Amino acid sequence: MKFLSIFLLAINIVAAGELSSLVRQLTQKIPSRSQQARTGSEFAQSVFGVDPRQREQAILRQVVEGNIPAFLRNLVPVELKFEGPNAKPILATIFVAPDYLAIGSSSDFLRMPMNLETATAVVDRLGFVLPTKKMVDAIYQQSLYHFVPEPLPAGPEMRSTAYYQTHNAMIERQAEDRAIPAGALVSGHKKDVVISNLLAARPGRIAIYGWHRPTGIPIQPLSTVHGACYADYSHGIRLVSNTALVDGQPRAVSELLRDASLAKVFNDEGPIGDLGIASPSSPDEFRCGLDNGSVAP
Repeated sequence: MKFLSIFLLAINIVAAGELSSLVRQLTQKIPSRSQQARTGSEFAQSVFGVDPRQREQAILRQVVEGNIPAFLRNLVPVELKFEGPNAKPILATIFVAPDYLAIGSSSDFLRMPMNLETATAVVDRLGFVLPTKKMVDAIYQQSLYHFVPEPLPAGPEMRSTAYYQTHNAMIERQAEDRAIPAGALVSGHKKDVVISNLLAARPGRIAIYGWHRPTGIPIQPLSTVHGACYADYSHGIRLVSNTALVDGQPRAVSELLRDASLAKVFNDEGPIGDLGIASPSSPDEFRCGLDNGSVAP
């Protein structure tokens, strides 16, 4: 019922046919998945034990070639609102992937953490943006299903492909036990890599937030403690379309975030510019290399 009410709100902004057409347009930059593409298990095996730079390059190649599960292309509307003093509330609709970015088929996929450099390259090339803290909270509140967070023991292995697989399997067991269908809007199983004004004061960092407990309180407050080249099993990349609806009109989220009068609809920190690091034009231009530390298999 929660998802249905969100969907009906979006339909009130545009006609149902126009909304469906818009959602299709929002994913048109994602190539079709090849029948020969690797499954999640096959990809994990191919990067098992490789250095971080090679794994991040492989992740980028797979995603921009369209090797993601079909259900991630079915974007879900999420409502945002800002009520200023003595002003009419401003409503907006964003369109988000129902789950965190994964590599593989719909039946065999691996939710894939990635560093800020890779995540920025992915969203830039596919027509998306990373979420803000406010968006993450709204997605959690409007999710049809909430996973229970399952942290793994801390240590160097947190950044390994083996940990990525182990945590993904734990999430899938929860989904099976609770009959959570693929494609439903879900949250609570990962921290989000987010954009934040904090990055302006701390360049070269990655901002993470979320992993909400069943109480709705996040395990991870907004943090920039890690460098931009850092990624571990607990991180997730939520695709948010760079097109939102404001007063029924399509607008670019990246532009709205710079607008002093509208930014607070999307970001509780106020206007936000181009924060984070520039997207490499090719995998060979990645700056995150072995100097950031190797990972265990």
